[in-house]
Amino acid sequence: MDNQNLSAMKYDLAIIGGGPAGYTAGERAGENGLKAVLFEKKTVGGVCLNEGCIPTKTLLYSAKILETMRKASRFGIRSDGKPEADLPQIIERKNRIVQRLVGGVKMKLSAAGVTVVAGEAVLDGEENGAIRIRCNGETYQAAYVLLCTGSETVIPPIEGLDGTGYWTSREALEATALPESLAVIGGGVIGMEFASFFNALGVRVKVVEMMPEILGATDKELAALLRADCKKKGIEFYLGTRVTAVDGRTVRGEKDGKPLSIEADKLLVSIGRRAVWKGLGLESLGIATNRNGVTVNDFMQTSHPRVYACGDITGYSLLAHTAYREATVAVSHLAGGDEKMDYRAIPSVVYTQPELASAGLTEEELKAAGAPYTVRKIPMTYSGRYVVENESFNGLCKLLLDPGERVVGCHLAGTPASEFIVAAGIAVARGYTAEAFGSFVFPHPTVSEILYECVHS
Repeated sequence: MDNQNLSAMKYDLAIIGGGPAGYTAGERAGENGLKAVLFEKKTVGGVCLNEGCIPTKTLLYSAKILETMRKASRFGIRSDGKPEADLPQIIERKNRIVQRLVGGVKMKLSAAGVTVVAGEAVLDGEENGAIRIRCNGETYQAAYVLLCTGSETVIPPIEGLDGTGYWTSREALEATALPESLAVIGGGVIGMEFASFFNALGVRVKVVEMMPEILGATDKELAALLRADCKKKGIEFYLGTRVTAVDGRTVRGEKDGKPLSIEADKLLVSIGRRAVWKGLGLESLGIATNRNGVTVNDFMQTSHPRVYACGDITGYSLLAHTAYREATVAVSHLAGGDEKMDYRAIPSVVYTQPELASAGLTEEELKAAGAPYTVRKIPMTYSGRYVVENESFNGLCKLLLDPGERVVGCHLAGTPASEFIVAAGIAVARGYTAEAFGSFVFPHPTVSEILYECVHS
């Protein structure tokens, strides 16, 4: 930190937003001996903990157990009766878990000495080396500010949508009754995770996606594998379809210039999320933005040297684990460190059943850049542990190598891909060659051994 007199300021660091970036920054501030205040207008934990990552994974785990019970006979287990889902009980369990984890975050902030203020904070210029923040009619001062106000659901301007009582992810997470059928507008990660959940509970699910394949920037081979498996389970897909209007139970669309109609009892809108920064008072400090969010450098600094931004507000990587790392980099830098943010190997996971997980570049990105590469890939069934635990999905492990045989990408299809994709991410981030990566000893029998097998394929 610089040598300015902080004694005249109320706080060393003001954090606006209590999601993954905000509460991580609060903890790191405490570790660095900084006096910090955190403003949160809703609930500490942000979207991720309250209506995103944790609640959706709680629901998906219940769906996984249900699907496993239905397949129990394949594993030599007999059970009487037909397993059924109790949606109100699933939702109640989800709420209990969220409350428990929110309590844990509050305890960590308290232990770090962070003052938590419930209310909507707004930047209000600066004076005498201090940045002003207004909240609940009071003015706070801080030497540094960290902006982490997150993102919000994008609602497309579709004719008739407002009068349908549609769901976003928030409403879907609170539903205590199942519709007979569900149309999901948007085949991205959020859309596919909810499609997987409701399909497992017996709802007829129809996914409408404007692009030619689901899951956006995900490796297209993996996306196609997941879509094929979901189709076997009864999920219908309308790819390359633009929704033009909603009329009661009917979703009207257009594909290849031809109109089509899709019937469903309920509609879930999940076409994406966008950064929240309007009304934050950025103009009072001349903070620059771009079309996606607040502009930052490698240290997470905005155009104002004492204002940082982390998490979804930057519009770059709308993932909680990215926000954790960005907050760590930001607090380290304002405390005198020189760590930079590195996005080369941020893991990405789709928590459907089966799971998809990726780190590094995709084939599509390498082709678009004109970069030469080679592919090594094998079915997940090359892992004995995978065969033991999976009966109906062969899966895939794919490694992408540059001309120097360095690992530049890894893409996995098959549960539990989420649990070991980090190993491949480390290989990408550290620039390991396939030979160096393959020299590590993977425990046997584990599904992670598939990485070793793929290297030597």
